[in-house]
Amino acid sequence: MENPNESSQNARMELANRLFFRLYQCANMLHKTGSRAVETEGLTTQQWAVLGALSRPKAEGGMSVGDLARYLMVSRQNLSGVLSRMERDGHLGSAPDGRDRRSRLITMTDYGRKVWIEQAQPKIYDYYEQALEGFSVNDTAHALHYLLKMLENMKRIDEGHEPGIADETEG
Repeated sequence: MENPNESSQNARMELANRLFFRLYQCANMLHKTGSRAVETEGLTTQQWAVLGALSRPKAEGGMSVGDLARYLMVSRQNLSGVLSRMERDGHLGSAPDGRDRRSRLITMTDYGRKVWIEQAQPKIYDYYEQALEGFSVNDTAHALHYLLKMLENMKRIDEGHEPGIADETEG
């Protein structure tokens, strides 16, 4: 006879597996189809995220590379290449941070702001409309709620992970 608790746990893990696989697929499709939506502006989804982060009123004076990496939840190494390409293409500028000379402050150039506001954002909004077709405002709010809840749990997992600890405890 099957243990009801074990059966419930198996069903939960099967659902979790399906959920996380669908998230993986959504992330890949967001990168593929989102980049396609803004490719004529010379942007990718990573660059779109950087411009979006820098366009917020809170980032008006720019952001340090570390703050930008934390906000986007990417490594500084991954962000570095994206920022270099965007600076080369004229979307961003960087200068030593007046508060910490060891840190660079990343800002959107006038050209980058023009590309973001006049060219990219209308295409991004159209992309959102297409990707959320069939979603009510309530559906979208609920999806956002659950994704934020999951993100908070993942942040706790990340904060609890210290490189090297698992290596030291394994025999």
